[in-house]
Amino acid sequence: MNAAFQSHIAQLQIVKAKVLAALRKGENYELKTELNSEYKERRKEAVRRVIANMTVGKDVSGLFTDVLKNMHTDDLEIKKLIYLYLINYAKTQPDLVILAINTFVKDAEDSNPLIRALAIRTMGCLHVEEVLDYLCDPLRKCLSDSNPYVRKTAAICVAKVYDLNREIAEENGFVESVRDLLGDANTMVVSNAVSALTEMNAMGGQVWRLEPQAVSRLLTAVNECVEWGQIAILEALIEYEPRDEKEAENICERLLPRLQHANGSVVLATVRLLLKYERYVKRADLLAQFTKKMVPPLITLLSSEPEIQFVALRNINIILQKRPRLLSKEIRVFFCKYNDPIYVKYEKVDVLVRICSERNAEPLLSELKEYAKEVDVEFVDCAVRAIGRLATRYEAVAERAIAVLEELIQMKVDYSLQPCVVVLCEVLRRYPGRFETTVTTLCEHADYINSPAARSAYLWALGQYSEHVANVNNLLTTAVDSLLEEEDSGVQLALVNACVKYFLKQPQRGQALVLRALQNASEKCANPDVRDRAYIYWRLLSADPNAARAVALVEKPPVRPESSNLPDGLLEELVSELGCVSSVLQKPARQFVYPHAERVGVPRGTAAASAYEEESGADAASGAIDAANEGEPELLISF
Repeated sequence: MNAAFQSHIAQLQIVKAKVLAALRKGENYELKTELNSEYKERRKEAVRRVIANMTVGKDVSGLFTDVLKNMHTDDLEIKKLIYLYLINYAKTQPDLVILAINTFVKDAEDSNPLIRALAIRTMGCLHVEEVLDYLCDPLRKCLSDSNPYVRKTAAICVAKVYDLNREIAEENGFVESVRDLLGDANTMVVSNAVSALTEMNAMGGQVWRLEPQAVSRLLTAVNECVEWGQIAILEALIEYEPRDEKEAENICERLLPRLQHANGSVVLATVRLLLKYERYVKRADLLAQFTKKMVPPLITLLSSEPEIQFVALRNINIILQKRPRLLSKEIRVFFCKYNDPIYVKYEKVDVLVRICSERNAEPLLSELKEYAKEVDVEFVDCAVRAIGRLATRYEAVAERAIAVLEELIQMKVDYSLQPCVVVLCEVLRRYPGRFETTVTTLCEHADYINSPAARSAYLWALGQYSEHVANVNNLLTTAVDSLLEEEDSGVQLALVNACVKYFLKQPQRGQALVLRALQNASEKCANPDVRDRAYIYWRLLSADPNAARAVALVEKPPVRPESSNLPDGLLEELVSELGCVSSVLQKPARQFVYPHAERVGVPRGTAAASAYEEESGADAASGAIDAANEGEPELLISF
């Protein structure tokens, strides 16, 4: 029965495969017929259908010769579609592409500049070495074409030829011709020439180096370029080192108008250049002027779409680490709006903490308190931690911040109360000996503290400041009764520590409690770490109470303010890449560009690849597990 059923299934699969093959064959056969039709409109519609099928991933390479027959047409739309088809299948059928060379060469001499540019662009995009011999003469003519649109297209084509075979590009003088285009009267041609030369430099060839005369021409051209041309020129200028202070001042002054551009990428590229060239400027009045000019464009970026706001905020975050006081007077601009996406709100809170100072902390604390009352749990946690960062950073702000945290705790909202307890204890650790009375607030709301992190922090405060709590014995007794019910070992350890501290500070009142806590922890607790801790304390207290006091009540150093600043070396690297993907990821481009380049053909062994591999190896080594120390921990007490 099973054999017959399996045989039936196999027959159905064969029939299905034949039907699908017939359908595919029928569709391609129909397109083949239409492509060879005597009617122009039917051929045009067939070309459209071929491109549509190619776009959705269907294999239409079998129609290659039939599509080529339609290249001899004056219809620009059909010609564009056929050229797109050729680019897609050129690598798989390079021999058949040669059949289209005559049409390419003919189109490169057409009277219509659009067709000339289209032909030279397509020949460059084919990326087939067999085409290069036929491309050289048309490309040479297009580089000196009378139409700027053709010249700018030819400049980009030279970069493609250089990528395919740099010897041909250099021997035929194409690279030199592109360098000559830097002096072209048309700014569109200049910007494309800059893009081509920059791209060829990135391929490993030193074909171009900025000279002072070229920099002056580029700064003149950038004022008349379209936005993408401006970005290309500004990206190229980042590699130029000014000769002296006067030249740096001149470059910065000529760049200032670019800050008023509507395109955010142009603005960020200009800011990046200003931050670089400011290092060469010594005049305080000019530096103040540059700083004043940079602020409004950065603020304007926050009026864009949420995605652009996010990119702008990530870049502003880096800029503020370089220039902390740049936006100190614009704190209200970064307040969150009700309709901001959550990812924008996170970045705004981070920026607000960075630009905050003792002078403007009051309005920011009030704003953060409102954020902590929202319904988004993660954003509430972010706002509460921001309050803690302000309190630990500025001592003058700590009292007001603690008052805000106490107000939030008294609201008894579970998802805001838990992080408030943790942050409040961090503030107490930052300023030992101050604000002890706040522990009373924690004790009054002990029944609402339920998360492991919050309970651990609460128990630490209870043991550390037990002398300031009137009913500490009752609170610890209640906690000891539920010791075995605690699932988190951190809470259990914190409770054992709190009981020992209480006993050492008030021996008469805490003796019975500490005995009970240590007995439960050492005999009934399933966690070995908790049992070990209880045994250590038991033996210390039995052998030498003074030694136990020196261990449990030792003066610990105050908690340092949390710093989210990047390392100096990484910060300088990211400042030089403002406006790029690396500034959004806050990871230098070398960490994610070169592996990609290697996948698409950059060989191993280059300096860049070696540097990346060494860095990756170091990261892996730092995160490796020490096999010698792996396994069960050594028992400190024999039973």
